[in-house]
Amino acid sequence: MWGGRFEGGPAKAMEAINVSLEIDQRMAMEDLTASLAHAAMLAEQKIINAEDAGKIRAGLETIRQELEAGTFPFRAAYEDIHMNIEARLAELIGPAAGRLHTARSRNDQVVNSFRMWVRAACVRAEAMIEALMKALVLRAEEHAATIMPGFTHYQSAQPVTFGHHCLAWVEMLARHKDRFESARARMNECALGAAALAGTGFPINRQMTASALGFERPMRNSLDAVSSRDFALDYLAAAAICATDLSRLGEEIVVWTTPQYGFIRLSDAFSTGSSIMPQKRNPDAAELVRAKTGRINGALIGLLTVMKGVALSYAKDFQEDKPLTFESADSLELALAAMTGMIADMSVNVDAMRKAASHGHATATDLADHVVRALGLPFREAHHVAGRAVALADTLHKNVAELSLAELQSVDPRLDAQALAVMGLEASVESRKSEGGTAPANVRREVAAWKERLK
Repeated sequence: MWGGRFEGGPAKAMEAINVSLEIDQRMAMEDLTASLAHAAMLAEQKIINAEDAGKIRAGLETIRQELEAGTFPFRAAYEDIHMNIEARLAELIGPAAGRLHTARSRNDQVVNSFRMWVRAACVRAEAMIEALMKALVLRAEEHAATIMPGFTHYQSAQPVTFGHHCLAWVEMLARHKDRFESARARMNECALGAAALAGTGFPINRQMTASALGFERPMRNSLDAVSSRDFALDYLAAAAICATDLSRLGEEIVVWTTPQYGFIRLSDAFSTGSSIMPQKRNPDAAELVRAKTGRINGALIGLLTVMKGVALSYAKDFQEDKPLTFESADSLELALAAMTGMIADMSVNVDAMRKAASHGHATATDLADHVVRALGLPFREAHHVAGRAVALADTLHKNVAELSLAELQSVDPRLDAQALAVMGLEASVESRKSEGGTAPANVRREVAAWKERLK
């Protein structure tokens, strides 16, 4: 490739550190598609003649067939996928292949293929997030009135509905989807035509190439085009934030499947056993989703660190952008697929959820709210009344909702039977009708809205 300047070949260590084919061959189709667009533009602009353009197009289509059939001869001697395709094209059509690289450098060629790959990865992530959202919405619809404990500090706080809990994840996932969409919009600019760093003296039509490849516009600055990797960072940042929340959901699944909770059960399809303990059902898929987050977060930090010391414009450091991004995309997509499968597949133990919701004086706040409404006390005083009721229940080894009327009136004689009624689990969740609250009516309304949005 650069034999005119170099007489000696590379050292073995140089080959080992420099060759990227094993990684970047994943961009073969992107490189091929961009080369077809570039060749068409060169012909349209009369930079190459129609005969050579036809040969190039036919040769590239043959290479496409080889790639699809798995017969393309990948060779490490050609360093990366881009030179592999160019070398194979030369074998197929002869000297005309050398005209394809007119007005193009590997600097703009590589980054443009990478942009196309990352853009497609955003689309995949968006679709997979939406699939998980749909699975959660169906669960929310099924369990709009299923009562479970709501937690703060991992302590029983107030009863909520499982449908409401599922919809919380839907809201979070919607923001993750939006992050990938906005990242995709920012990266949807074409780098081809920037050449090595300064543009080219050939009369190219960058808008034609950009349009052919589905980009909104060409990048406006050639230095920026070849040296920016913020589009990959955008993807990795969105992936890391998304994976972090998937890890939190994975943690809930791990906890909820324990016999101590028993809120849900994963089927055999998403459980594993133990080599020594025959009774075990391990939620390994959820645990691995939780663990994948470390790799994805690490990739974001890794690429940030690669980029922090690279002056404009291109440097070989950028070769490290692809393994980090490719591995993160693989991990994220696997985590999303596994999580969607678990949510769709799991069975919910309604009785266990309800029983757990009755523990920990979870409706004490309902008593405090009732005191405000019924007795006209400021909330801080009502809080003390409810707190004394909880203290009494503790001494009697009862839940506050299990106190008798006489016991409740020993705390404050003004309390009546209605004070007991408001502490029922159904009464508690049904009262939370404020916008965004857990009331079953709210859940059903939100489910309907999400089903419409996700059609």
